[in-house]
Amino acid sequence: MSLYRFSTGNYYRLYAIRLHSARNSRRSWPRNYSSQHGDDPRLKDLGKQIYDEYASIREHYATPKHPIVLAHGLLGFAELKIGGEWLPPIHYWRGITDALRANGIEVITASVPPSGSIEHRAEKLARGIADVAHGKSVNIIAHSMGGLDARYMISHLQPRDVDVRSLVTVASPHRGSAFADYLFEEIGKERLPRVYNFAESIGIETGAFEQLTRQYMTEEFNPRTPDDPNVRYFSYGAIMDRPPLFSPFRLSHGIITDIEGPNDGLVSVKSSKWGSYKGTLVGVSHLDLINWTNRLRWTLRKWMGQGPTFNAIAFYLDIADMLSKEDL
Repeated sequence: MSLYRFSTGNYYRLYAIRLHSARNSRRSWPRNYSSQHGDDPRLKDLGKQIYDEYASIREHYATPKHPIVLAHGLLGFAELKIGGEWLPPIHYWRGITDALRANGIEVITASVPPSGSIEHRAEKLARGIADVAHGKSVNIIAHSMGGLDARYMISHLQPRDVDVRSLVTVASPHRGSAFADYLFEEIGKERLPRVYNFAESIGIETGAFEQLTRQYMTEEFNPRTPDDPNVRYFSYGAIMDRPPLFSPFRLSHGIITDIEGPNDGLVSVKSSKWGSYKGTLVGVSHLDLINWTNRLRWTLRKWMGQGPTFNAIAFYLDIADMLSKEDL
């Protein structure tokens, strides 16, 4: 059976089975987190619940002492040019880099192999920081898998020319993802080599994928990757309402909800927590966190008299403000 037939032929069957299971098991969780509030006992493990604290940009934010490194997640990039000089480049950190620089912050946008292993990505991260920081101490803000790269770099590589003062992870899967488990279970050990061969034949590295499973993260990566006592660790998580039918997060959100609980479509709050947990952003998806917001969704909310409750630029400016107040 071809990879295409396997992927497309099984997707909808598996989707229907998981959706039926999700409907039965999700009854213990709120359908719409954004309409619930902190007194709901089901949400007690979310830490501080942040509803609209970052709905708009304030007039003033403090500037941290050290440059900020932005580390992207799985399949990410710093800047992507797909049309040469004819089209503007696509930025992973959409509008965020410019906003931080406008606030007087020196920003380094790291670029690592999109789907390389944590080890490979961490090596590139260290090299990228060293080439630009020139010995300056830095604060790292990492989205998704970028947080794992940074942790590995700090604990294992310990590059002499990179001095990390703090690491802020945003929805990083520190304990893996149930959706990664699900994908490997459904592909199966017999088909996996063919899937990898196909991916590699079109230039896609495969080192990252198995490292995002819950077993790998909890039994291998975390035990051998202790925190550096000289680095401050902070983290944020996010949860989104149940996605609409055609959302790319519909399947993954349901699977992760069943097994791990509240999540942003790809990473659960439980997995996001590392170091000092600063809170859970409510009604925010994994892509909202990097300002890849569904504009149609916010337009519909505006028509209904409901303004946006999250502005990613305001969120990252506030992280910088927090780092400044921590004397970083």
